Parts: sequence; C-alpha cells; structure tokens
Amino acid sequence: MLLLRQSSASVLVSGNQSPVLYTPRFTYGVGSLPVNKTQSFTIANLHKGFNSSSSEKLSPVLACSSHQASSIRDNEEDKHVHGVSELIVGVLGGGQLGRMLCQAASQMAIKVIILDPSKNCSASSLAYAHMVDSFDHSSTVEEFAKRCGVLTVEIEHVDVETLEKLEKQGVDCQPKASTIRIIQDKYMQKVHFSQHGIPLPEFMEISDMDGAERAGELFGYPLMIKSKRLAYDGRGNAVANSQDELSSAVTALGGFSRGLYVEKWAPFVKELAVIVARGRDASMVPYPVVETVHRDNICHIVKAPADVPWKINKLATDVAQKAVGSLEGAGVFAVELFLTEDGQILLNEVAPRPHNSGHQTIESCYTSQFEQHLRAVVGLPLGDPSMRTPASIMYNILGEDDGEAGFRLAHQLIARALSVPGASVHWYDKPEMRKQRKMGHITLVGKSVGVLEQRLNCILNEQSHQVQETPRVGIIMGSDSDLPVMKDAAKILDMFGVTYEVKIVSAHRTPEMMFSYATSAHSRGVQVIIAGAGGAAHLPGMVASLTPLPVIGVPVRATRLDGVDSLLSIVQMPRGVPVATVAINNSTNAALLAIRMLGISDTDLVSRHHTITKHLSTKML
Repeated sequence: MLLLRQSSASVLVSGNQSPVLYTPRFTYGVGSLPVNKTQSFTIANLHKGFNSSSSEKLSPVLACSSHQASSIRDNEEDKHVHGVSELIVGVLGGGQLGRMLCQAASQMAIKVIILDPSKNCSASSLAYAHMVDSFDHSSTVEEFAKRCGVLTVEIEHVDVETLEKLEKQGVDCQPKASTIRIIQDKYMQKVHFSQHGIPLPEFMEISDMDGAERAGELFGYPLMIKSKRLAYDGRGNAVANSQDELSSAVTALGGFSRGLYVEKWAPFVKELAVIVARGRDASMVPYPVVETVHRDNICHIVKAPADVPWKINKLATDVAQKAVGSLEGAGVFAVELFLTEDGQILLNEVAPRPHNSGHQTIESCYTSQFEQHLRAVVGLPLGDPSMRTPASIMYNILGEDDGEAGFRLAHQLIARALSVPGASVHWYDKPEMRKQRKMGHITLVGKSVGVLEQRLNCILNEQSHQVQETPRVGIIMGSDSDLPVMKDAAKILDMFGVTYEVKIVSAHRTPEMMFSYATSAHSRGVQVIIAGAGGAAHLPGMVASLTPLPVIGVPVRATRLDGVDSLLSIVQMPRGVPVATVAINNSTNAALLAIRMLGISDTDLVSRHHTITKHLSTKML
C-alpha cells in the first residue's frame, strides 16, 4: 500500500492502469523520492524509490497528518473523531460551487475530495484531493466513491444510474439518487411537483410540430419551450412569440429528438428564490427569501431580503419547503419561484445543491449555504440561516469579452469593488475567460438594499470614488421656521458622529413630497426619523403611518397654546400608528433617544453614548 502523507491538495488522474498523481502547487516527499511542485509522475515510477514487494496490490490512499490510512467505513464505532468530522466528503464536480464548498470545509477541517475532468478546475487548488476524470463515467464514479465517506454533487448532470447502483451497495449518497434523477429531467421534475400539489405554470410534453402548435393554441403566446435535460444558465430555453417562431425555437434547442416540453408563459413581476437546508433526519431550515434578477437568462443580481409583503414571504417559504419535503436526502436545495401579478407563487425549478441565489449567504448569514450543505450531508446539526446584516446584494462577475480582454475588464471591476465599503470579492480562478461565463461574484452588505443598489451602481458606472455615507437619521420639519428648534438635534448627532439629513417636508403644503420621503426612507438606509411639527402637528403621525421606521415627534412651540396643542396631537395617534415624543422644543432628547435606538445594534455607539452623556452631566453640574 502506498501512503501519501498530505499537507494540502493533490490531484489523482484516473483512467490509466498507472494513475497519475498531479501536484500543481505543493511539494511532497514519498518514500525516499522527493517530488517538486511542477512534477507529475506515475505510480510505477514511484515504486523505484520504494522497498516494497512487487506482489503487493497498489492502492493509493490519501491521508492527513500522521493518522494511519484506512477505509472510512472500517470500524466506525471504534474511531476517535478528531475535530468536527472525519468523514471524507466526495463531490462530483469541481466548479465554483465545489470551490466554495472547499472553502467552507477548511474552517471545520472537513476533507473534501472532488471528481472533475479538468485538471485546472476551480476547486482543484483548494480540495483535499482531486481525481481528474469525468463525473458521468460509471467506472470512474465507482472508483471515486471508494475514497469517500459520503458522496454529494455540485452539479446534477451526473451518472444517476451509477449513483443508484452505489446506493444499493451501501454507499452514502446525499441527496439521494432518486432526487438527482427527478431533478435531471426538468419535465419529470414538473410532473413530480405537480403530483405533490406544488403550484406550477401549466406545462405539457411535445414530440413534434403538431404538438408544439397545439400547445400554442392551448397556452397562447409568448410560449416558453424548454429542453428536458442539460438546461441551465440560459441554455435549453427558447421563447416563441408566435406560431411562426415555433420552428426556429425548436431548432435552436436541437430539435424534438433532444426531448422538449413547453410551459405557459408566467406573467411574473419578480423572480424569487429560497435556499432550504434539509438534514439527515428530514428536518428543514429555510433561508430568507431573496429576489433574483436575470440577464439573458443568467442570474445577474441577487437581493436579500426580497422586498415583498410578509404574506408573500411566508407563501414563498411554504412552497419551497413543501417542494424540498417531497424529495429525498440531505443537503441544501435552491427553489426558484415566480411571483405573479395576482400574488401567486409558482415554482420554476429546484436545484439539489448550493446555488447562485445563495452566494451572498457567505457574508450575510450566520451559516453560509456551503457550510450548511456540508453540515447536512455529514450529519451535523443544521446552522442558523438568518441574516446577520440588514441587507445584501450579490452581483455575478460574468465574462464581458473573451481571453485577456475579458480578464482586464474583470480586473478593473474588482479594483473598483474593493474600494467600496461593505464589498467582498470572490474570484473563481478559472483559467479561461469567455463571454457570459461566471468568473466570480461581488457581495455587498449594508443597512438596506437601496443603499447597496447605489453602491453597486457606483461600481458598475466607474464612480466608486463617489460612494457617500448613508444618513442613519432623518430630521424633517414642516417649515423652516422650525429649524431653530430642530438644529439642536443635529448638534447632538454631530457630537456622536451619526450621519443625518435635514429636509423640509410639510404634511399640508407638500403632501406628495412627504409621501415620497416616508415610503423611501427605509430603502435608502435611514434608520430613525425625527419629525418636528407645531400647531396641528400632523407630520409625525402621517410619516409614521407610511414607514416601518421608528418616528420621534418633536412638538414645536407655536405662537399660540405654547406647543401644548402639538404635544397632544402627537401623543394621540390612533392604534397601529406609534409615534414617540419628547418635551416641547426638546429636539436634544429626540436625538439622544434616536442614538439609543441605533445603539441596539451598534456597540461603538453605545460606548460613545456612555462617555458623552457622562461628560454632559458633569458639564451641567
């Protein structure tokens, strides 16, 4: 037996009687034969440096540290687990999803090995080991499975018959081969979910032009025509806007022999997605609903959380969990959905693996979709999927040109992104640049989706140097005559280093402006509104009825009634329209109250509040 003591990644090239071990980056010592970082070599050559019996059966084993190599399934109950898990996770596929699985695995020291035909695939440099061969060749997958404690996928277009055979032999496949079989064929996927009561666009199979024309008569135009298999990232979809376009659409998809079906056009207003994690015990945890924006049928932008009403949010989550509950096996599943004009949620399709709609979870959630997938397939407790930041946006870096020209454009985009607060760049290290190829992504995190959209626009429009800090507090008043009172709030916010904006917004003279301000404040990143008003003092209550933000009303003393009328107006808001208030003309306290509200999620502000208020108290004494 040949033991390789491995400190990092290696590549096992299968398909030869003498498999090749390829070491792209690291140096190994095997027996008395040193291996430098650029060599590839055969097992036969290695034996020249070994004193071993020629009759000994060759069985390369990858091991870590000084642990004795052994089968992952031998004597499970007698093993001592060193760390999170000693299961070796085998991944079919080594693209960017495999790469990010390897990154998540590294923090838990979970060993991930990959099977991918490309020697320089995205995940290769980060994997514990890499077998270089096709993941849809039966003999290769069987050989690969012998080295794994659990087998999973980063792409569903694999040899499902072999997975079914391996399961019968006791190999642990997650998710199950039955799930991969359903998902691989999009028409079968539709039939399966229809049988389980999942809401879908209407669909039907077509096998000839007569069938396509009947579908057009039944569903109307535009008509979505899809390939049953090998359809992703815009491939395998074609739209016929009339009967005259049916022939060209079918031809574009490779003809009826490819296996086609049609869907009734879904008049959606938004595309949504939900990542659902499912454990080995069938427990499920959903991630927040996100909105996906596609360009040329490829995911372009993901916004989290989706800007939809609570009822729609719950409906989308329920549909996603019901769909995943109808499948078998553990892992994360991406459920893509349509939100229609009449408020329906329709399932588009499901991916049985980490997905582009969940990349932002790396920065924005307590448990990323990649860590969650590993937890699920290994059998660890599922992690917390909730967001640890109020908002995030993911932007796919797609190839804008071929070759070096495309790399230069991507480099310029990355440089701009890195200068923007809250931006993280993920580069997939693919050796070849092509137009529309996914090369990396940028994730922005911050106080609101609106703020992040502004920052993303600055990056894309080459204006990253113009990114401005978002006001956290809005100071508004019905007239500039209120300014002498409200300027004290501004002084306090300046003292604490809290950004703010000051605007004249009248509930009576400029109601449209007031409506626009109140409804947009949250999406622009404002967190608290201080509204000063005298007389009838309608402004605080009107604004509070239009925004989810906390509103602090400041009663301003007018020429009559000494501001008592304003105070009474503010405190008598109807149920369901809460407005806080302070003493007449006391915008200082309004600002201090706003700071305390902000301090709930800002420990630095709490510390400054303690220091400054102590100083103010001493000064007053």
